Amino acid sequence: MIVLGSNELMNTRQSGSEEALATLTCARLTGRKAPHLLIGGYGMGFTLRAALGVLDGKARLTVAELVPQIIDWARGPMAELTGTCLDDPRVRLIEDDVAALILAGQGTYDAILLDVDNGPDGLTRAANSKLYSMRGLHTAREALTPGGVLAVWSAARDPAFTRRLGDARFAVEEVPVRARSNGKGAHHTIWLATAP
Repeated sequence: MIVLGSNELMNTRQSGSEEALATLTCARLTGRKAPHLLIGGYGMGFTLRAALGVLDGKARLTVAELVPQIIDWARGPMAELTGTCLDDPRVRLIEDDVAALILAGQGTYDAILLDVDNGPDGLTRAANSKLYSMRGLHTAREALTPGGVLAVWSAARDPAFTRRLGDARFAVEEVPVRARSNGKGAHHTIWLATAP
């Protein structure tokens, strides 16, 4: 379990919605040769492993993880869960704020997958709120290739964020998913926002 204060951010029993973040996004990238995905937040690696499982050998996945202890944990006590995903030749792990990579990534990514908070606000760090602001959404749109996908995971619905995505000129799909891989557990939300 990864906990911030009294907030449980994730645990090994509930990975279904994090996996869906990857599979739903990758399903919208069919036909793209060598897609490049940016995953914001390694966490327990559920999203990365799910993406690796459905993408071919030409795909590239850049993972931004801000907290070095998370990666130490992945390579140490969580190594059995992590498997070899961090050593996959398609994966580039960067210890940095995903916002910095988005800002520097003009037209670089076919998809940006964000699971750095429990929803579209800065829960884990106040600075993360900029990712979900109008300015942050415009920056993300600019970092995507034409027709690229911004995918955002959330523990709950947020109608104001859905509207904000539309105002930022994304075509928005809000998908309810279950927390567990077996289709049970709490309802979570994934926004799939396609750039023009």
